[in-house]
Amino acid sequence: MSKRIYLLSISISLLSLSALAQNLTTPFKNCNLTGSITIYDYKKGKWLTNDEGDSRRQTQPASTFKIINLLIALQTGVIKDENEIVKWPGSTDTTLYGYRPEIYKDISVKEAFEVSAGWAFIELAKKVGRKQYLHYLKAARYGNNNLSEKGDDFWNFGAFGVSPRNQITFLTAVYDGKTPFSKRNLDILKKVMVNEQTDDYTLRAKTGWTRVDGNDIGWWVGYVEREDNVYFFATRVTKKRSTLNADFGNCRKMITKAVLKEIGAM
Repeated sequence: MSKRIYLLSISISLLSLSALAQNLTTPFKNCNLTGSITIYDYKKGKWLTNDEGDSRRQTQPASTFKIINLLIALQTGVIKDENEIVKWPGSTDTTLYGYRPEIYKDISVKEAFEVSAGWAFIELAKKVGRKQYLHYLKAARYGNNNLSEKGDDFWNFGAFGVSPRNQITFLTAVYDGKTPFSKRNLDILKKVMVNEQTDDYTLRAKTGWTRVDGNDIGWWVGYVEREDNVYFFATRVTKKRSTLNADFGNCRKMITKAVLKEIGAM
């Protein structure tokens, strides 16, 4: 290859990378939000992100913690399966979690996962206990192991944190079956996590949203499974609570799907 052709090839590659980086950033701008999306291409073993620093920054996982929380509840025997009913305790903090009367009822674990009924997983957390949480979180290499928060939902408030990259490394371990959880329990989780299923792909994912230090933190994490490859993703968006944005919740998915389509995953 001549030097001129070689340099031209490098220039084209750099232009392609620049265009891709721009395309990863555009969906955030369209939503008037800051944040990052981190993707792991399973077949190629390659990472892709619009913000390497943010992909490694830890924050509260919010309801994305329900992924490992479900596994821990199953593994410890707190619940038998996803169909077990959690009894409504009769009250919840609507200041912290918002007013959602449609979920204030006895509910199955599966439905609680799907509609993100946080109160139900708080009830399960009381039975699991901090000692067992710490054991499984360390064994699964999930989060920073800081369970100093006195409240039952340390995944929403307090010092416990996880990074987008850590979310993905845990999900790849789930996919590979390399976790401290049984195959039966992993299979239950994978079934409950299904968001979309088409002839081309299966999308498994969980949203999360918490309010900490005057900020909204929104997540969407999961993976797209195709016949030829698997793409793992973790999207996290933030904004000041004082800044109104009616699309905040929807943008977690809009941003993710735009990028997944851009790279051919969907």
